[in-house]
Amino acid sequence: MGRDDAAQLVLAVHLLVIGFNLFGLVATPLGAWRGWDFVRIRWWRALHLISMAAVAVQALFGRACFLTDWQAALAGEPGDAEPLIVRWVNQAVYWPIPLWVFTAGYVVLLAYVLLLWRLVPPRPWRG
Repeated sequence: MGRDDAAQLVLAVHLLVIGFNLFGLVATPLGAWRGWDFVRIRWWRALHLISMAAVAVQALFGRACFLTDWQAALAGEPGDAEPLIVRWVNQAVYWPIPLWVFTAGYVVLLAYVLLLWRLVPPRPWRG
C-alpha cells in the first residue's frame, strides 16, 4: 500500500468517525422518541461520548484531529494531485472557518451528548 492509498484509507476512516458522531447526535434523541432499543446500549453510547470528547478536547488544546494530521502527513506536499473524490470529500470535511468556531461547536456538541446521556440514559452494564 502506497502513501496515497494510506492517506485515502485514513480519510475513509475519518469519514466513518464523522458519520458515527453525527449519527449518534441525531439517532439518540430520535431513537428515544421512537422507542429504538439500540440507542440505550451502553457500549455504543460510551463509544459515542468518548469519540465526541476526543474531538472537543483536541479542539480545546488548539490541535487538529489526529486523523487530519495523519492524513495530511501521508498525503505529502499540498501540490500533489488528488483524485476528484478525495478533493470533494476534503472540501466537505475541512471548512475554511477559524479554529475557535470549531472549538466552540465541538464543546457545545459534547455538552449536548452529555445532556443526552442524562435525558436518554443507557441501560446498565449486564454482568
